[in-house]
Amino acid sequence: MLDAIRWDSDLIRRYDLAGPRYTSYPTAVQFHSQVGTFDLFHALRDSRKALRPLSLYVHVPFCANICYYCACNKVITKDRGRALPYLQRLEQEIQLIACHLDPAQKVEQLHFGGGTPTFLSHDELRQLMAHLRKHFNLLDDDSGDYGIEIDPREADWSTMGLLRELGFNRVSIGLQDLDPAVQRAVNRLQSLEETRAVIDAARTLQFRSINIDLIYGLPKQTPENFARTVEEVISLQPDRLSVFNYAHLPERFMPQRRINGNELPAPAQKLEMLERTIEQLTAAGYRYIGMDHFALPDDELAIAQEEETLQRNFQGYTTHGHCDLIGLGVSAISQIGDLYCQNSSDLNEYQNTLAAAQLATSRGLLCNADDRLRRAVIQQLICNFSLEFAEIEQQFNIDFQGYFGALWPQLQGMASDGLIELDRERIEVLPAGRLLVRSVCMVFDAYLEQQNRQRFSRVI
Repeated sequence: MLDAIRWDSDLIRRYDLAGPRYTSYPTAVQFHSQVGTFDLFHALRDSRKALRPLSLYVHVPFCANICYYCACNKVITKDRGRALPYLQRLEQEIQLIACHLDPAQKVEQLHFGGGTPTFLSHDELRQLMAHLRKHFNLLDDDSGDYGIEIDPREADWSTMGLLRELGFNRVSIGLQDLDPAVQRAVNRLQSLEETRAVIDAARTLQFRSINIDLIYGLPKQTPENFARTVEEVISLQPDRLSVFNYAHLPERFMPQRRINGNELPAPAQKLEMLERTIEQLTAAGYRYIGMDHFALPDDELAIAQEEETLQRNFQGYTTHGHCDLIGLGVSAISQIGDLYCQNSSDLNEYQNTLAAAQLATSRGLLCNADDRLRRAVIQQLICNFSLEFAEIEQQFNIDFQGYFGALWPQLQGMASDGLIELDRERIEVLPAGRLLVRSVCMVFDAYLEQQNRQRFSRVI
């Protein structure tokens, strides 16, 4: 893993395409309205029978201020009272889902996302966690991975103390960029001091892991000022870093229309930012996990990748891919066995449906045999950068080269370009191809040709 990544400008120019991020396969673009609550109940029953462990995702959509780059499902409001009716419906959903599961099913992973989860008051957070503990088997020995997304402008020492007391042991901190001009251009003014205060609190309170999110490609960013941000972030010593490529899609995400397109860095500048960032993080001892993610060598993700147990789901890279994922809240996605299902993304519809004592499932997908096979292939490539054909052949009772014969010329082309190594037994994504692993996965995506590529961000 020492030579985990190598920069190759020529390969990047050829393979930097728009495509899915593969937090699932098939991707959410394939979800349809024929999947509903009956399918969800059926999947929950199977989960209960198998006593599979659980991962819970709780979506809190509220933010006090809008960040212009944001593509999340959110509600911008200064009125903290807006949270109360939402929490009532969320508690109802928790109750309705939990009664279809077995109390013996342990919650190994919990994640609060948003929006801004700490938009909620301390009392509201206490009540929500108490409700979750009442209905789900949350671990109380601090052995679970219980994480929450933090906006340092919406958290202080007392907030961090409360979160630790409630059982959270991981935090993910949105930072994006430290340059004041960039922050003004995206309407997110956040000082290094605010961020450091939250990190100091997390360390003192013995949170197990700290992740920081950065975005490159924002307005007014230059390779020089972004390198300064990365330098400052390295000095904070987070356990993990997510370095995302900003995808400017103003036709899809209304807040992005407030960004001046003329202030966005040129593609060559974006590439330079990423190349420099990789150099800086590698020199500081971080390992490239894949798909924008870096971690210190003793982090669970880095260890799991070495042991080839790393997995990927709607929560990103995870060591809990064996769990059934239950999504709670507006727009939340569940993955239970072979079923994907998503709640309504409209806040009023979500609340009204639950007010009528119905679950808010609005769309989803049930994987067929081909989906399951391709999902396994993509999962191996995106997590381990390698694929043993014999494993897939044994698991799915196929001849790999025969089944994927039509794809062979594409794979051979990638091999001759130096993206992958290909022989009769395996695919190995080479160090120069690892930044472009999404492009390799896209070869195996049966749905990609029928999709509008403009829905997706570019690989880099």
